[in-house]
Amino acid sequence: MSKLSKSSVVTITGGTGSFGSTMVRHLISKDISEIRIFSRDENKQDILRNELKDSRVRFFIGDTRDFSSVEKVIKGSNFVFHAAALKQVPSCEFFPMQAVATNINGSDNVINASYKYEVSSLVCLSTDKAVYPINAMGMSKALMEKVTQSYARNNFENKTKVSITRYGNVMMSRGSVIPLFIDQIVQGKKVTVTDKEMTRFMMSLSESVELVLHAFENADSGDLYVKKAPGCTVQVLIEALSEIFKKKTEIQTIGVRHGEKMAESLLSSEEKTRATESTGYFKVPLDARGLDYQIYFDKGQESKASKEPYTSSNTHQLSVTETVDLIVKLPEFIKYTEKIKL
Repeated sequence: MSKLSKSSVVTITGGTGSFGSTMVRHLISKDISEIRIFSRDENKQDILRNELKDSRVRFFIGDTRDFSSVEKVIKGSNFVFHAAALKQVPSCEFFPMQAVATNINGSDNVINASYKYEVSSLVCLSTDKAVYPINAMGMSKALMEKVTQSYARNNFENKTKVSITRYGNVMMSRGSVIPLFIDQIVQGKKVTVTDKEMTRFMMSLSESVELVLHAFENADSGDLYVKKAPGCTVQVLIEALSEIFKKKTEIQTIGVRHGEKMAESLLSSEEKTRATESTGYFKVPLDARGLDYQIYFDKGQESKASKEPYTSSNTHQLSVTETVDLIVKLPEFIKYTEKIKL
């Protein structure tokens, strides 16, 4: 991370979550001045404080919905990673205005404060559910992306560079289905699934951090970054876990939950057409055109052939063996199995 220096102050919103706590552990290995954790759960902050025991890490209680608390933590920051969000699909379906308040309005507060206090780089974390969204969580994150891009488009000469990263379900993160499946398998219960043919991207917490750091280092304002990731069906995932724990399992299908898709997308077909591809990543640059469409009536615009979206069903599909190899190497998996004494 060449942008960081001894004087750098980094703020992580949602800093006690799965991503935030992984990122702060990465940052404390660097020679930097200060890391600010911004979140609203004092208990999680206290747990993380006692785990880290590092004087460079400061904890701020607040909510992204409250601009005054956002201002206090952003002022004096050089870099911001914005991870605070409502992420549970069913919760957002039942309380969509709460998703709006946090994921859209709260993000606007973070971006606004970052521009006001001339933060050098702001990376906003999004989700595969923002592509062709069918649920309130995805819709609110899609609008978060549009808000972010509007700041970049309307303030292109500003010192602050703002970028977006998108990734899918993170294995062993808080709310991940894998710990639930593990508990059901080791207890000899039926494994409850919504649909065993459903596919999801398989990404680790460390890879989500790598993606954000890649955007942090390389993005121009308004860029959107996606890390390439393999996928698998829910059935393959269950078979892999059953193999790991040497247990026979019976699957009980309970039906698709509110707002679930059979496959997730990280890039729409329109974005895939505009994207540039490098080893491990896609980059979608900002569409920086203005509002004057009159020129296109006169001379038109060159169009490219549309491409397929980048989805969890057309990415590389993991076999059971590959899925086993991926899971058993996860530090979070090792820690979890030690915790439940397996």
